[in-house]
Amino acid sequence: MKSYQHIFFDLDRTLWDFDTNSKVVIINICERLGVNKKCKVDFETFYAVYQQINHELWEQYRNGKVSKEFLSVERFHASFQHFGLDDLSLATQFSHDYVTDSPYMTGLFPGTHELLQYLHKKYKLHLITNGFAEVQLIKLRESKLQDYFDQVIISEYTPWKKPSPEIFHYALEKANAKIEESIMIGDDLGADIKASAAIGMDQIWTNFEKEESAFKPTYEVFSLLEILAIL
Repeated sequence: MKSYQHIFFDLDRTLWDFDTNSKVVIINICERLGVNKKCKVDFETFYAVYQQINHELWEQYRNGKVSKEFLSVERFHASFQHFGLDDLSLATQFSHDYVTDSPYMTGLFPGTHELLQYLHKKYKLHLITNGFAEVQLIKLRESKLQDYFDQVIISEYTPWKKPSPEIFHYALEKANAKIEESIMIGDDLGADIKASAAIGMDQIWTNFEKEESAFKPTYEVFSLLEILAIL
């Protein structure tokens, strides 16, 4: 086993329970704005369509094909349009409420604080995230995560987004870390794991969904606390 000195974490779906937190906020906004009645559809059907559209738009955002502003509104606008409701004003209001409300949710994956408290005593911890800056910083503060991390690299503050190798090299430089002394922990097989492997950095894939993959990361875990046996 290598002697690591620096650990780089992803945030959403690795530490911060994005899907649970996001769904609660979207339920509340749908009720407040009467979205399901206007779309004439039940929430679960609406949410399934939204998730697919949101996923596709984030892929485009990561690849530099759409802007943050477009993604923020279009994920809701396109979801409404799927059900025959073309209301850009409502989508803009939904987007505003979502970006305002969601970062104040504090649901974390089991073992998050226990793991970070343990690792913080032994290693330098850093964060690399593609999320919107104003949202991610509030998440870290409200979830009481910010004090664990030495460097917080938010893609919006750089010219790059994961899985670009440049953002990993930038993070290493900011952390004054060498690749061979570093390891990346994240849930996204492409943006976190394959991307860090491509520059020669070891990885721990937090495969909470137990996905099948031909790619073999350095380590694979199905819960955060399994990392204690590795590091």
